[in-house]
Amino acid sequence: MCGIVGAYGFKNNVNDLQPFIQPAAQQLSKRGPDNQNTVLLGNTVLGHARLSIIDTSSAGNQPMYDESGRYALIFNGEIYNYKLLKKDLAQKGYTFHSDSDTEVLLKLYIEYKEACLEKLNGFFGFAIYDKLEDKLFVARDRIGIKPMLFYVDENLLVFGSEIKALLEFPIKKELNYNAAYTYFQINYVPGNETMLQGIKKLLPGHYFSIDKGELKVVQYYKINDAYKSKNYASLNYNEAKSKLNELMHQSIQRRLIADVPLGSFLSGGVDSSVVAYLSSQYSPNINTFSVGFKDEPYFDETKYANLVAKKIKTNHTVFSLSNDDLFAEIFNILDYLDEPFADSSAIAVYILCQKTKQKITVALSGDGADEIFGGYNKHHAELRARQTSLLNVLVKQGKPIWDALPKSRGSKLSNTTRQLSRFAEGLSLSNKDRYWRWCGYVSEKDATAYFSNDKKQKISIAAYNDFKDTFLQHINNDNSDLNDLLYADMQLILPNDMLQKVDLMSMANSLEVRVPFLDHEVVDFAFSLPAEYKIDSKRRKKILVDTYKDFLPEEIFSRPKHGFEVPLLKWFRNELKPLIENDLLNDSFIEQQGIFDLKTIQSIKNKLYSNSPEDAHAQIWALIVFQYWWKKYFN
Repeated sequence: MCGIVGAYGFKNNVNDLQPFIQPAAQQLSKRGPDNQNTVLLGNTVLGHARLSIIDTSSAGNQPMYDESGRYALIFNGEIYNYKLLKKDLAQKGYTFHSDSDTEVLLKLYIEYKEACLEKLNGFFGFAIYDKLEDKLFVARDRIGIKPMLFYVDENLLVFGSEIKALLEFPIKKELNYNAAYTYFQINYVPGNETMLQGIKKLLPGHYFSIDKGELKVVQYYKINDAYKSKNYASLNYNEAKSKLNELMHQSIQRRLIADVPLGSFLSGGVDSSVVAYLSSQYSPNINTFSVGFKDEPYFDETKYANLVAKKIKTNHTVFSLSNDDLFAEIFNILDYLDEPFADSSAIAVYILCQKTKQKITVALSGDGADEIFGGYNKHHAELRARQTSLLNVLVKQGKPIWDALPKSRGSKLSNTTRQLSRFAEGLSLSNKDRYWRWCGYVSEKDATAYFSNDKKQKISIAAYNDFKDTFLQHINNDNSDLNDLLYADMQLILPNDMLQKVDLMSMANSLEVRVPFLDHEVVDFAFSLPAEYKIDSKRRKKILVDTYKDFLPEEIFSRPKHGFEVPLLKWFRNELKPLIENDLLNDSFIEQQGIFDLKTIQSIKNKLYSNSPEDAHAQIWALIVFQYWWKKYFN
């Protein structure tokens, strides 16, 4: 696990770029605290920051060259099947000077060029420069576990793991208003866009190459989409459970390879419990870690984590946190962000990674299971919304009542009315529009109202609709199969929210996190199965639960699903109120800044302090994150 950055000069101006590469690599020091190095090679400058995981000796340092000096590689990630690949290459006559997966990747590319990607099992963002052919090759892993960003103009192309590294090069900083419009709806910037105009994300399963000055972007992987033709794997339910178990065991075994201390997150939920259980089968007494919340017992899951740890016999550590502990890290997190990212659960993930790093360097996580097996509340709600029932009719007709009642996440009753209002709204929408609406907190109409009149003109609605349709194209009108929804989640929510959150918060603490559920063989298998194997009107993640229920405590399967929650509403009404009223959302600052409509911002603040805040806390957090970022980059 590392950070990479590089630049290619289209007009033989690479010497002009050399002064920027060292400070760019230094910007990635949290991703790679063990070694930073840079090189100028042909028309390319390359920089690397290393977090040593496999072969921690200097032989694994980067940029790494082949024996001839023709090829140079910078690499972020892990190749789990590198030993098998190394054996294959040795039979072809290749020799090796390290025990690292980095050298295997370099020589695999030399042998197979772009086709090397088909042979890799792992997560990665890497770049290889061929000095003889003046060719640059940059790739991102299939699912989007690791990031890759790039900027290109007529003079240069810059790429890397984080925007902060790219900005060390002479790049113009300009706000992307379409990205901002999307962000204020769903609290993150999805797809290939970023909040800075011109800086793009390389999409999962894609690579780009520059060959003699010509840029080409290619998709090399697509998730199994058998659901489109209903050409599912011919396995009955029990056979599918057996195959899933086989693939998960293989995935876990691959991800236990490391030359540094390794453990597993254990929240007490189904997903992390399955990962910890499988890990314990190959690494007895493996270290497991969870966080508890002293001041928020409703969200404290340590009771269940302790039950699991006891049953599977792990060496378990609980980090018991107060709200003050969470609050103390807010500004460290905001300082680390390169673009606005307002999933507030990142605060808890940051602290979990921070505490875990004190014990280990590699952690396994249960991320991805909800998306491939149908584990979210919205999946169950969508299943119900697609069914014709008297209850749906009554809920839809009752919308004026739900809208009139107090709505918040602060109590069971007010949260129920909030959910009923949201569900009733969704029932009046098409499958596509309902999916988009339930992915966010703010409607398109309300998001438009955020912006001042002149800034509204900077939003291209036509471009926005085209962009949105890239995610909604997977949603169909066939109400019998929910795989289309899960497939859309794999394009939208998973890489842009969940995986970005884990990557950012773990790398901010120099911790590598591995995600066994997102082995591409597991993912492809999951999408070869009919939706009824995963979710029905009574249960979510059916096949996952049924595969492992005999190995884990019964209690973890019969409790409500909780996410990582932080007490934003309390903070905004107390500790963070001065930040809102006197600084980032201060009336005079909003007017001076000129981006937002003052009356709209005042209305959101008023709702925040009312007895029916609804999701105002999420809206305010998105605004605070944006404003903090804007001040850092533009003020």
